[in-house]
Amino acid sequence: MMLSSSDFASASWELIVRVDHPNEEKPKEVTLRVSGDLHVGGLMLKLVEQINVAQDWSDFALWWEQKHCWLLKTHWTLDKCGVQADAKLLFTPQHKMLRLRLPNAKTVRLRVSFSAVVFKAVSDICKILNIRRSEELSLLKPSGDYFKKKKKKDKSNREPIIEDILNLEGSPTTSGPPVSPGLYSKTMTPTYDPISGTPASSTMTWFSDSPLTEQNCSVLAFSQPPQSPEALADMYQPRSLVDKARLNAGWLDSSRSLMEQGIQEDEQLLLRFKYYTFFDLNPKYDAVRINQLYEQARWAILLEEIDCTEEEMLIFAALQYHISKLSLSADTQDFANESEVDEVEAALSNLEVTLEGGKADNALEDITDIPKLADHLKLFRPKKLILKAFKQYWFIFKDTSIAYFKNKELEQGEPVEKLNLRGCEVVPDVNVAGRKFGIKLLIPVADGMNEVYLRCDHENQYAQWMAACILASKGKTMADSSYQPEVLNILSFLRMKNRNSASQVASNNETMEMNPESFVSPRCAKKHKSKQLAARILEAHQNVAQMPLVEAKLRFIQAWQSLPEFGLTYYLVRFKGSKKDDILGVSYNRLIRIDAATGIPMTTWRFTNMKQWNVNWEIRQVAIEFDQNVSIAFTCLSADCKIVHEYIGGYIFLSTRSKDQNETLDEDLFHKLTGGQE
Repeated sequence: MMLSSSDFASASWELIVRVDHPNEEKPKEVTLRVSGDLHVGGLMLKLVEQINVAQDWSDFALWWEQKHCWLLKTHWTLDKCGVQADAKLLFTPQHKMLRLRLPNAKTVRLRVSFSAVVFKAVSDICKILNIRRSEELSLLKPSGDYFKKKKKKDKSNREPIIEDILNLEGSPTTSGPPVSPGLYSKTMTPTYDPISGTPASSTMTWFSDSPLTEQNCSVLAFSQPPQSPEALADMYQPRSLVDKARLNAGWLDSSRSLMEQGIQEDEQLLLRFKYYTFFDLNPKYDAVRINQLYEQARWAILLEEIDCTEEEMLIFAALQYHISKLSLSADTQDFANESEVDEVEAALSNLEVTLEGGKADNALEDITDIPKLADHLKLFRPKKLILKAFKQYWFIFKDTSIAYFKNKELEQGEPVEKLNLRGCEVVPDVNVAGRKFGIKLLIPVADGMNEVYLRCDHENQYAQWMAACILASKGKTMADSSYQPEVLNILSFLRMKNRNSASQVASNNETMEMNPESFVSPRCAKKHKSKQLAARILEAHQNVAQMPLVEAKLRFIQAWQSLPEFGLTYYLVRFKGSKKDDILGVSYNRLIRIDAATGIPMTTWRFTNMKQWNVNWEIRQVAIEFDQNVSIAFTCLSADCKIVHEYIGGYIFLSTRSKDQNETLDEDLFHKLTGGQE
C-alpha cells in the first residue's frame, strides 16, 4: 500500500482498535492512521470502511479500556476526548445479553444496553417485561453467598438443579444480529381494543413489540409453585441486622453504565424493587408488577429478611396457599376477563393507590373541623427493673398530638403529658388470639427515643387510634382523605388474623395434600409438627378462601407493608465522633440509627426536616443537615457511600411523583438528587 507524504504529517499517528466481531472468537485488531482533529464518528466510519464487512454496525460504539468509559459523543474530536496513540479502544456492540433473576426466582435472558446509564437500562428492561414504574426497581449484583447452597453434612451428590431460563433474545440464535435499538425507545402506551375501548388483553400486551407477546405472556404474571422445604432450607437467610446490611451492598450505581461497573456479558444480576414506594398499583395494567411485588414480599417473609410474629407468618402462609391453589387452576389464567378485574377494582377501590408510599390526594383539610378521638386507654412507659404495668388514663387525640389526663373530668385542665407524634415510629403490638391490641410509639427526642405503649380494649378502638397515629407520624390529621381507608385496612388485616373457630375443620385429605413447610420460614417450620402446622394454615385460610387471585396478592403486599420493619434497608455505618459501628435504616421518609447489637432504634431523622446532604468523596463520608441545627455525618462500612446517598436522593425523587405526570419522569432531576455532585 503506497502512502502519500501528507499521511505522515506531524499531527497524524497510528491507533490500534480491537473489533469485537460477533462471528469471531477473539477481537480482531485494526490499525488506523488518525489525527487529533478527527471526531469519534469519523473514526468509527474509517474503522467500518477498513473492516469491509457488510453488516449492520449501528449498535457498535467505542469503549476505552484504560479510562473505563464509552466514547458516545461522536461529534467530539480525539483531542477533546484525550485519545492518544497508547489508548486501547474496543469497537463493540452496546447491547449485550444479560441474565436477570426476577423476584419470582425466574431467570430471563435478554439483550440490554451496556452503554446507557443503569436508570435508563432498567427502564428499557421493564418495558420488555411489561412492568410499569421502572423507577422503583434497580439491578443488584448478588453477594457471593446468594447463589451458594449451604454445606450439607451428608456428602451425597445430588442432581444439580437446571435453571429454568426464559430466553427473550430477539432472534432464536445467539449469534444472530442484535435487536434493533428501536425496541428500547417505545413510549409506554397501552394497546386498546378498538371495539370495547378496554386495554387489549387487559394486562399483557402493553408493548406490541415486547418479545413477551410472542411467547406465553402470562408466565411473569403468575406465581411460581412453592419451593420444597429442602430447597428453602438451603437458601441464604440473614441472621442479624449486619447480615441484612450485606444484602444491600450490591446495588448498582444508577448514574453509570453496566460496562463502567465491570458487568460482563451474560452475567447474572438480580432485578428487584429497590424503593418501597409503590405508586399507582392498578390491577388492570399491573399484573406482572403486582405478581413480582408479591413474590419479592413472599421471599422476604420466607427467608426472614423481615421479621414477623408467628401469627402473622400463618396469615402469610394462608394467603400463599390460596394464591398457589388459584394459580394452578386453569380458569383464573384468563386475564382478559374484564369482569374479574372490575370486581377486584371495586373491592380494592380504596386500596389501589393508597398502598403505603403512594401519595394520597391531599384533600384540603377543613381547618375549622378537624376530627378528634377521645377515650379511655391504658398507658405504660418501660423503665428498667419495673414489670410491665399499664395504667388507665383519659386520652384525647387532636391534630397530630395525643394528650392524656388522669380522668375525663380533668380534660379542660392541664394534661399529664402531651405527645407530639409527628416523625415518630408507630409499631403494632397485637395478638388477636390473646385479645391484645397494643400500639408502641417511639417518639424522637433530642437524646434519642421516648418509648410509650398504649393498650386498646377492642379491634375498632385499636383501628381508629392506630390509623390516627400512622397519619400523625406523617404530619397528617384525621381530616385527611386517607384516614377512613387506613382504618378499614387495619380492620380487614385484624379479621384475617382472627381465625374463624366456627369454620369447619379442613378435611384430612386437604391436610395431607398440603406441604405446610413450603409456606413458612424454615425456623417456623421446625417449631411445629407438619400436621399441626397444616391445620393452623388451613384454619387461617378460611378467612381468605373467597378472595380472587389479584386481591389475594394485593392483600399479601398490604400485610407485608403493615409489618414494623417494612421498607427499611440496612447499612453498617460509623457515625462521626462514635467509637462503635451502628446500623443505619433507610426508609421512604426517614433515616433511623439502630444499635447494631440490640436492634433497638435510637434516633430518627425525617426527610421532611432535611435541608441538604452531600458526600465528601475523598473520605467517602455522607453529611446531612437538618432543621434546628441538627447535622450528622457517617461513613458506610458495608457498601460504597454512593449507594446510601443514592437511596436517600432516590426516595426524595420518588416523593415528587404525581398522577398528572402520566408516565414521564424527570430523569435529570433523578440524577441531580442521587449523583452527589461527583
